Amino acid sequence: MASVMKNSNALLKALNNGSGLSFGAWQMLPGTHLSRAIARSGFDWICIDTEHGNIADNEMHESVHAIASVGVSPIVRIPANEGWMVKRALDAGAHGIIVPLLYSVEDARKLVQSAKFPPVGKRGFGSPFSMGAFDIKGDLTGFDYMKNANDHLLTIVQIETKEALDVVEEIAKVDGIDVLFIGPWDLGNNIGHPVTGDFSDELKAAIARILKAARDAGKKSGIYCPNGDFARRYADQGFQMISVVNDMTAIPVFMAESLSKAKGSYGHAAAQAVKGAAYGAANIISGQQKE
Repeated sequence: MASVMKNSNALLKALNNGSGLSFGAWQMLPGTHLSRAIARSGFDWICIDTEHGNIADNEMHESVHAIASVGVSPIVRIPANEGWMVKRALDAGAHGIIVPLLYSVEDARKLVQSAKFPPVGKRGFGSPFSMGAFDIKGDLTGFDYMKNANDHLLTIVQIETKEALDVVEEIAKVDGIDVLFIGPWDLGNNIGHPVTGDFSDELKAAIARILKAARDAGKKSGIYCPNGDFARRYADQGFQMISVVNDMTAIPVFMAESLSKAKGSYGHAAAQAVKGAAYGAANIISGQQKE
């Protein structure tokens, strides 16, 4: 049954095949119809954001299976590096977890302990839901899942604090960490160079350092991007797990642009979206999308 889990994890397959390049989207709003609609857009993976998104535990469970049902990998960003949060996401059937706000090598080791079954880690076994996100036919047993999970689930750490950047080479070497994922806006804030336009030279240097640390350790690298142009830039630089857009930006931007075209005053409605409640639209238009 190892092949069932391996073949079902679209992100894992993409990272390990050919160029290793994968593109994903960010879901911040709850809803299984939304999950499926985004997943059917051609992405390899969808991040269900329970850190900054409006997505509760039960909604996360449902979105995991909605995304997996169309052959795309559900990846859950948990709110913090807490063992019970890791357990809830993986027990739901997530193909991987993104964990924010690491500060130390010990934080990375602690995460691996939470994410892996014994003897590698200390993850508890008992969820009746995990298997369904890998095998819709029902042939994958709980025992099969437990036996193969350590090798076929992705543990992804966000490098977005100054403390983590200072020891990123050591974090990258931790066994069980698969991807170093950059949150550029928080990273910029935390190293004293907030993003107010294009990235500063200091932030670009930090991003390059993280990419090199991942390569040197034989790990994958990823980065959060606000739009397709940013995503292409970092794909060309060699990043492999790249987010392209989030729903809270895509919806108001597209709707505002369509309305402005309908009115024959392109840009007017977009400006109103910026002025009003469409915070994600405002940031993406101004080039200051916050991670």
